[in-house]
Amino acid sequence: MAWSYRKRIKIIPGVHLNFSKKGISTSIGVKGARLNISSSGTRLNTDILGFSNSYQFSNSNRSSRIPVTLDSHYNVPNDCSDNIFSADIHEITSQNMNGIKESILLAQTQKIELKKDLFKIQKSLAATKTKKTISYILFYGFIYKNIPQNLSIDIKSQKEAIHQTKEQIANSCVNLEIEFEDEIKQKFENLYQSFKNLCTSNKIWDITSAHFQDRVTMRSSADTLVNRIDVKFSLRSLPIINSVYQALYFKNANGADLYFYPTFIVMYTNENQFAIVGIDEISITQSFVRFTETGIVPKDSKIIDRTWAKVNKNGSPDKRFKGNYQIPVVRYGKIQLSTKTGLREEYQFSNYEFSEDFVKAFQDYKSEFKTQI
Repeated sequence: MAWSYRKRIKIIPGVHLNFSKKGISTSIGVKGARLNISSSGTRLNTDILGFSNSYQFSNSNRSSRIPVTLDSHYNVPNDCSDNIFSADIHEITSQNMNGIKESILLAQTQKIELKKDLFKIQKSLAATKTKKTISYILFYGFIYKNIPQNLSIDIKSQKEAIHQTKEQIANSCVNLEIEFEDEIKQKFENLYQSFKNLCTSNKIWDITSAHFQDRVTMRSSADTLVNRIDVKFSLRSLPIINSVYQALYFKNANGADLYFYPTFIVMYTNENQFAIVGIDEISITQSFVRFTETGIVPKDSKIIDRTWAKVNKNGSPDKRFKGNYQIPVVRYGKIQLSTKTGLREEYQFSNYEFSEDFVKAFQDYKSEFKTQI
């Protein structure tokens, strides 16, 4: 059975992404710049104010590991015993998202060049104003009236050029225009609302490591130690991407932050260090965590059990330790995100229900989104 699909998303003036079952092709042709994307690589050619430049984009294969310090413990499977972080940012972009990434790089290049132009025009304006002032101070401007008149015309033109350049700088971004079908739009709005609820969790932690421990040797009820760092989620957007919807922002304590847009996720460190992954490539799971909480129990968490600071193998208090005290066991929600290209992040939430609702809404949206492409 033959089938086909084609969808066009306008990015910036002259830049379009064409989605088809063969993948994504990118056609770009903006004034003063042209991006050529092929299997041999990507090259940007610019011609601004008579100055021509050519840029070759390439990827790096650097990798790094993040040292951690353990401070808490909770029960998770033993196969989780390592540091938890994503691969090098240059390695994560999905193959079919390279077109969007190059579009963002193009917009950023345009903005840099326009800022240089703006600086030159502003310098020229200052010089022209100085010339006009000097013409009057030295009186020749009163004798040869055409000199200050011509300088006034230049000043007016330079001010207009500054105004137009500033407008172009403000518009040098990727305009993400997506037309939702009614059903998928409702799914996305459900996801949006569930994320707003998730943001209100009393505590959100980025889990940066999880290491197995011998419960018997440590006299503990927990078989895993974790390092967790407080983070915040919010609605926030990148200045280089213009969209009707703000991104779902995941703060990352040991790597690039995550920005969830309707069709892709941006892992962003700075304007030169970012990756893009398609929504349909994200694997996201939610699970129940029994956490032996040695700190303050969040207000929106439920205590489901109690244990002891030092316990016997059968869970009873070890009476050999003087002053042995009880510790609450709390129910938390855990969300894990991963891709085949190397994204690997884990978060813990004090509000279990909100984490469960969010992942369900994400899965519903992802399923509907995949049927559209």
